[in-house]
Order: sequence, then C-alpha cells, then structure tokens
Amino acid sequence: MFRNLLRKNKEISREECIELLTSETRGILSVNGDDGYPYGMPMNHYYNADDGCIYFHCGKNGHRVDSLKTSDKVSFCVCEKGTREEGEWAYDVRSVIVFGRVEIVDSLDLIIDITARLCYKFTNDSEYIKEEIKNHADKTMLLKLVPEHICGKRVKEA
Repeated sequence: MFRNLLRKNKEISREECIELLTSETRGILSVNGDDGYPYGMPMNHYYNADDGCIYFHCGKNGHRVDSLKTSDKVSFCVCEKGTREEGEWAYDVRSVIVFGRVEIVDSLDLIIDITARLCYKFTNDSEYIKEEIKNHADKTMLLKLVPEHICGKRVKEA
C-alpha cells in the first residue's frame, strides 16, 4: 500500500527513524484539508516508545480538528538540522515520514501524562509544567498517531 523508497542507498534504519522521532522536537503534521487541499502544520510531538505511537497536543477546535473528523489519515514529517564537514556548505540531513491514522484521546489521565512527557522535551522546570497542565489540561486535545508505515532517508544537500 505504501511506496518503497526509490533510492535505497539513502534509506536509514528503523532505529534511526525512531531516534529522530524521539530526539527532534517538532515536525509537520499533514491532514486532508478543505476541498481536497493538504493542510500541513508545524507540531511539537512526543514519540512514545511504550506503544510506538506519536502524540500531539492541540486545541479542541480549528482546521486540523475539522479535517480529522473527515479523514483520520495523516502523514508526519520530521527533519533534523543536519551536519556538515568542515569547509563544506552542503549539509548531511536525515528525515523521517510517518503515515498512519490519528485517534483522539479522551482520557484526562493520559492527556496529563503525555503532555508532561512532551513538555520535558523543552524544559526541566517541573513546577512550570505542573502549573501549565493544571491550567490547560482540560482544554487540551491529545492526538495519537498510530503509524502504519515509517520510512527515513539521509541526503547530502548538493
């Protein structure tokens, strides 16, 4: 159902894909938007090694939520900043694309747990995180991306 990477020599391992999903803080979540137009938006995410799913927190209304009510199929792309050799201009960059379906999580306990884990990717200030969750958890929608296909590649920008 999903296409294979054409340039196999650029493909990265599943482990590298998971490492990118775990370490990077944001990517582009794309949904099937209005009138058949794709709608992609930058999103912070949390890769949960326990269940292999990717979680996003967001508001309960808007274009993204309306689109997900119509179609739960999405893609999510994460791209690292990359590295380059001394004296070279071209970066060596890894990216990963995840195809799957999104479920809306209703459990307030899970919303609090995953949102806290996501926050710790940005800060270790536990008091700040507790206060944010106390003030916003009940207004937060948690999206769970259940991967159906994950692929990644490494390219040298040139």
